[in-house]
Amino acid sequence: MKFNTKTIHGGQAPDAAYGSVMPPIYQTSTYAQTTPGDHKGYAYSRSANPTRTALEKSFASIENGEFGLAFGSGLAAIDAVLKLLEPGDEVIATNDLYGGTYRIFTSIFKKFGIKFNFIGMDNASNIENYINDNTKLIWVETPTNPMMTIIDLRATAAIAKKYKVWLAVDNTFATPYLQRPLDLGADIVMHSATKYLGGHSDLVMGALIVKDKELANKLYFIQNASGAICGPQDSFLALRGIKTLHVRMQRHCENGKAVALYLANHPKIENVYWPGFESHPNHHIAKEQMNDFGGMVSFTTKGDNYEEAIKILEHLEIFTLAESLGGVESLAGHPASMTHASIPKDVREKIGIVDSLIRLSVGIEDEEDLIADLKHAIG
Repeated sequence: MKFNTKTIHGGQAPDAAYGSVMPPIYQTSTYAQTTPGDHKGYAYSRSANPTRTALEKSFASIENGEFGLAFGSGLAAIDAVLKLLEPGDEVIATNDLYGGTYRIFTSIFKKFGIKFNFIGMDNASNIENYINDNTKLIWVETPTNPMMTIIDLRATAAIAKKYKVWLAVDNTFATPYLQRPLDLGADIVMHSATKYLGGHSDLVMGALIVKDKELANKLYFIQNASGAICGPQDSFLALRGIKTLHVRMQRHCENGKAVALYLANHPKIENVYWPGFESHPNHHIAKEQMNDFGGMVSFTTKGDNYEEAIKILEHLEIFTLAESLGGVESLAGHPASMTHASIPKDVREKIGIVDSLIRLSVGIEDEEDLIADLKHAIG
């Protein structure tokens, strides 16, 4: 089954009760049993819910995995992965990653005895310099948030397998439409399904997808024991969103390219970060492991002018100044004060998150309207 068909039919079948084409919303917390322990596969909705099960099967299908898990948020999914570890274990993570991920690593799990090494991964061979007997997990984003750094997943996976450590990939920016990390050797794929998978800015959700049954069972145990699951209504909305993922991503990519090219030729813009440029670091790797370059674009103003960046954000009309990304509508954000504010300023600036950096989530509106909005705001 090809990807576009998987988004609609992958892991799905008409409901057994009445043939409903869309999985019903099973808005229930508990299920009748004929005798203790004898039920129809569901006992309590924290452990499993038919609507969530349908979504988890869809997650697994579109990522070419065997097992999917749905959580109440992307950070809840990350939390579950980190609960695979024990005090004294070490994690190697890219130094350019979502601020919430950095926060849960450093402010929550560090105090439980987990050590985190944040390093540049644009050259995957650098990872080996930080691996030791305590290393258990490599955590990767590619493209990264918000600097759009591209990390070679095949090379990273080879290193992870060489040293027998897990490789987890946050695939939120690329989505499985553009990139499937399990096919490239990753052990765990994570999504903030709030973003492109849901696609309509109307839910908060996280996802994990794996191929290995033993690893899946460990994560299912954590999911059930910790209870950070999503409800049936959000599961239904995410399933609906996934059915149009392929057509939405086509337009996100088209519009992202148009916006990136416009900004790159604007005299008031200094740097534009978009993996589709041949000059973008590791562009050749992006071409190899991605089907296109996505709808995320970051840029800085000429001379790193903070006031100019704020003026642009305040004057945008079609781009909405808001947190998050990946919805059908275009959004603009200021990473230093919004999504990455939890990262210390000196750490942010070392990886390029300067105060003039603006991050765009380019939506699926008309390309000409988006360009006109940027032209108006930038001046």
